[in-house]
Amino acid sequence: MRRTVVIDCFPASVSQYVSTHAVVAIDVIRATTSIVSAAAAGWRCFAAASLEEALDLHRQLPDALLIGELGGNMPDGFHMNNSPAKLLQRSDSHRPLIVLSTSGTDLLARSRPAVATYPACFRNFSAVARHVANAHDHVAIIGAGSRNEFREEDQMCCAWIAKELLQAGFEAEDEQTQRIAARWDGAPADACLVSHSADYLIRSNQMDDLEFVLNHINDLEAVFQLVHAEILPVGVAALSGAAA
Repeated sequence: MRRTVVIDCFPASVSQYVSTHAVVAIDVIRATTSIVSAAAAGWRCFAAASLEEALDLHRQLPDALLIGELGGNMPDGFHMNNSPAKLLQRSDSHRPLIVLSTSGTDLLARSRPAVATYPACFRNFSAVARHVANAHDHVAIIGAGSRNEFREEDQMCCAWIAKELLQAGFEAEDEQTQRIAARWDGAPADACLVSHSADYLIRSNQMDDLEFVLNHINDLEAVFQLVHAEILPVGVAALSGAAA
């Protein structure tokens, strides 16, 4: 059977793939880095499709932490921004975590109907690539994008996963996939410093998150899946309450 991989961008593109592909969702700066890091550190983690869904989840899980941003701004009532560096400094991983972001959690939410959806970032891209290569024949690797741009950090993560799939015998579905995979082949993590996302973190004095992203490369073997709104280790069924 022909096995294929495609790289695409933006939440709206997901509808092209959910009926035929497993989806790998990527928003390196910062949603999927926060989500993967939180899940690996033991948080029970939910990715909200919207502010309304985030608040509804919080009503079901009143002890939960609300983290994230919309349009770069932390919504009223949230506990902190979408910061993986600050999140991992906390000592309350026993609390559920509800994550909201402009593009990243929108991408994950739109991917819920897919046969399988996996959040990925620089931290676990190789583990995700190995898993999807073993589990699926058609894989769509989708960057969240921001302000109509396929940001460089997302391109890089998409490319690194695609490269491993191509080496495992997958075929690129289109020229764009081949081009992006080739462009970032062998690139160091700090090549993403040209991105507007990196520039935003620098200008807004959020260097701790940029350093976190650049200093945590392929350091996790963990693979997580989206089950309804919840982020779970692969093979684990959703817990009861606030997951369906």
